[in-house]
Amino acid sequence: QVQLVESGGGSVQPGGSLRLSCAASGSIFSDSNMGWFRQAPGKQRELVALITPGGITNYADSVKGRCTISRDNAKNSVYLQMNSLKPEDTAVYYCRAVSRGIYIYWGQGTQVTVSS
Repeated sequence: QVQLVESGGGSVQPGGSLRLSCAASGSIFSDSNMGWFRQAPGKQRELVALITPGGITNYADSVKGRCTISRDNAKNSVYLQMNSLKPEDTAVYYCRAVSRGIYIYWGQGTQVTVSS
């Protein structure tokens, strides 16, 4: 059974930084496309960043230049470094794995709050 466990969320002032981590159990990580999504209250879940097994990345326009997604296949982990955080970045952040193009797994989410 695959489990994704996020950590690193918290409260930060505007302009601050956070680094989210997602640890994956099971054997699917190295072949999976990994991603970070977020969902703000009253809004739909949206893509933040994606990374392929080979390290190709893609970002939502709203976070380009401020966020960096990375992965460590040896540690079965994916990370999201977020800098210059804004109040509109406040959301629950979710880690997602897509294995073999068809199996989708989600973490339980970690809260990020940006407020002065």
